[in-house]
Amino acid sequence: MKTQLTLAFLFLFCFLQGKAQWNLVWSDEFNGTTIDPANWIFETGGSGWGNNELENYTNRPVNATVSGGNLLIIAKKENYGGNNYTSARMKTQGLHSWTYGKIEARLKFPSGKGYWPAFWMLGDTISTSGWPQCGEIDIMEHINTDTTVEGTMHWYNNGAASYGLKTAWKTNQFHTYAVEWDAGSIKWMMDGVQYMQGNIANNINNTNAFQHPFFILLNLAVGGTWPGSPDVSTSFPDTLFVDYVRVYAAATTLILKQPDAHLGFNISPNPVSHNAVLELTNAKAGICQIEVSDMSGRICLNQTSPLTSSGPNQIPLVLEDLKPGLYIVNLKNEGLSGHLKIIRQNH
Repeated sequence: MKTQLTLAFLFLFCFLQGKAQWNLVWSDEFNGTTIDPANWIFETGGSGWGNNELENYTNRPVNATVSGGNLLIIAKKENYGGNNYTSARMKTQGLHSWTYGKIEARLKFPSGKGYWPAFWMLGDTISTSGWPQCGEIDIMEHINTDTTVEGTMHWYNNGAASYGLKTAWKTNQFHTYAVEWDAGSIKWMMDGVQYMQGNIANNINNTNAFQHPFFILLNLAVGGTWPGSPDVSTSFPDTLFVDYVRVYAAATTLILKQPDAHLGFNISPNPVSHNAVLELTNAKAGICQIEVSDMSGRICLNQTSPLTSSGPNQIPLVLEDLKPGLYIVNLKNEGLSGHLKIIRQNH
């Protein structure tokens, strides 16, 4: 049974530490009995999906369901909508997307001629700029009976550009697949071991697409240009098992300039939802400046509130426009300053 993960917030009055740490900001543990529509939407149809795939993706429970603490994406050999196979393709587009972080899933998938399971990401701008201008991060792809899995990045650089590497893989086992992504690089890992790194710093090779939000996709394709078609050795039905999908934000440590940051402030509730209250116990009468920024430094909320008393103050914050994730609250009040991490949850 998977351990339920809880989200917490930290006061950070310490110096930067060398070891990378991560805070969980979103996950689907698939511990229920149905696929959560607040996390996933289905893409459906059998048009080949740009890869000459042979399946028709559906939203039927026979192709995608939750059971035993796992998401099951099931490929079947059946005539449906003019195609000879069915499966499922799910995404978080329009619901959840992220810029930077550690994106991880624990997966087990079939090995057979014509199978093509994938755990990957696309840039939010795909609906306006198209592919490959939007960027693509393939966290894990596997084809046929290969004994390797592959990680790849795709982008536009005077035409379609890509970079990818393979790593050894064992069949019929669960493994964790992840990328660690920041403004400088994307690192690919299997079971916590890094096997590839792509440089995206300073728009090198026109890689600026990777400095913007991406959403997650999961699918089990049948056939296509890369794997080719199934044959008599291919077993149907077969299943892509997803134990969990998790997104973490880097736990960046903040340094306070002065030891006088004793504002005595807190935000409740935390994790926050649509609205929250900033509580100050040691503030000075005057102006309180509040900035909320995401982990890339983008300011998402800038608010100035007058304080008429040095006693307890409560300031309402409207956070409904913030996407789920990790944020930093920066507070200044008459020479005092402080910093606090908060987590914006799904609901």
